Amino acid sequence: MLVASASPAVGSPCLRRSPGGGRRGGARFGMTAARSAAPLVSVAPILKKLQKECATPLPVLRRVADAMAADMRAGLAADGGSDLKMILSYVDSLPSGNEKGLFYALDLGGTNFRVLRVQLGGKEDRVLATEFDQVTIPQELMFGTSEELFDFIASGLAKFADKEGGKFHLLPGRKREIGFTFSFPVKQISIDSGILIKWTKGFAVSGTAGKDVVACLNEAMERQGLNMRVSALVNDTVATLAGARYWDNDVMVAVILGTGTNACYVERTDAIPKLDGHVSTPGQTIINTEWGAFSNGLPLTEFDREMDAASINPGEQIYEKTISGMYLGEIVRRALVRMAEEGALFGKSIPDKLLTPFLLRTPDLSAMQKDESDDLQKVGSVLYDVAGVESNLSARKVVVEVCDTIAKRGGRLAGAGIVGILQKMEEDSKGLIFGKRTVVAMDGGLYENYSKYRGYMHGAVTELLGIELSRNVVIEHSKDGSGIGAALLAAANSNYEHDF
Repeated sequence: MLVASASPAVGSPCLRRSPGGGRRGGARFGMTAARSAAPLVSVAPILKKLQKECATPLPVLRRVADAMAADMRAGLAADGGSDLKMILSYVDSLPSGNEKGLFYALDLGGTNFRVLRVQLGGKEDRVLATEFDQVTIPQELMFGTSEELFDFIASGLAKFADKEGGKFHLLPGRKREIGFTFSFPVKQISIDSGILIKWTKGFAVSGTAGKDVVACLNEAMERQGLNMRVSALVNDTVATLAGARYWDNDVMVAVILGTGTNACYVERTDAIPKLDGHVSTPGQTIINTEWGAFSNGLPLTEFDREMDAASINPGEQIYEKTISGMYLGEIVRRALVRMAEEGALFGKSIPDKLLTPFLLRTPDLSAMQKDESDDLQKVGSVLYDVAGVESNLSARKVVVEVCDTIAKRGGRLAGAGIVGILQKMEEDSKGLIFGKRTVVAMDGGLYENYSKYRGYMHGAVTELLGIELSRNVVIEHSKDGSGIGAALLAAANSNYEHDF
């Protein structure tokens, strides 16, 4: 989820301690400060309170996992039944490895779109060759018309298809098929159609809301004279599951932990009450949980509540705001501002830059937590380079503690969410999940690059399941699985028979 703007946690951008401020004389703030005068306190009580409110002991993790499983059931029972939308993906055919031929993928989820092609060789040869390209979308098209945007995308696709050659060849008599990863809110109505609910992530394209985005793309490709059609519309989490499942049949769950977060899993169709008899034969499908909207039983602090209130979607996406990469740095920043304001963490003044919302990013937290030097030199460099903060060793130690507190809570809550999904699947399958090898495919920069966070997540899963059961649950990194996953779903849902 994208936050366009937020208010500083305290004061205003010109907040300054007066030269006379200090531990003996109390603190004096400039006229624009949130508080005109306040006694200084030690940083220790603020840190201790933060750590207490962020604590995730086993009973808290169990409560979160149980609530996740319960919300999943409620969301499967009826649309609007819980915070979790539990969206039907209409992906009933997962890649088997038997797929053969040339397939394309288009990934549209931000200011760039990516195109990919893959030549599949069946069970023995699997992926024979892949190629991809990335195209930046001009700013004006993000505010233009639907036709202009999709014509630009189709033009990029056509240029990419024109370079097809070498190991890539389309079977005679076939039209090229493409998997379309579309990471904006849609109401999916079949495997190859979905109605746009609204644009997000800075897009304000006119004429698309309420229309089938697949039809928009297919029409644009026709205008470009491109011999291609969409055979699968998916979101990035579903594509990640498909990409991982192609190589490993034990993959049952996919989780993205990056700027935002989401999870999907393989569900039995007879365990989805809201289908209400629409499926004649029992089978499996992928459910997109949209778990970022989960909120039950989460340990929250005043800094979480302030950040949420200042966001563009107050009261929504609380789980995402607690565990995903977009927000971890901002929670830390707000805590540090409070410590600087009330406990003189960085001396007599608070640099203007530190009061900038979303100044601290998750990669900054990761870099500071990796610092194992005696003087925490890297921590000092990040604070100075990013926030203009001069710091001594004791202040740096506090900063690392704050980073660890927020990363630990986020990682452990993410682990509890994963266990909640597995728990729900286990209860319905009566032993078919924990009794055998079950793989959770992970993707996203937060999971990949923040080693401390990743360790806390794994630790929570082990703690909740116990040593024995957790041996059967394999959490694997599926780097960039969503790209090839969309192409594989195009293949699995092809209009043409595969030559098995």
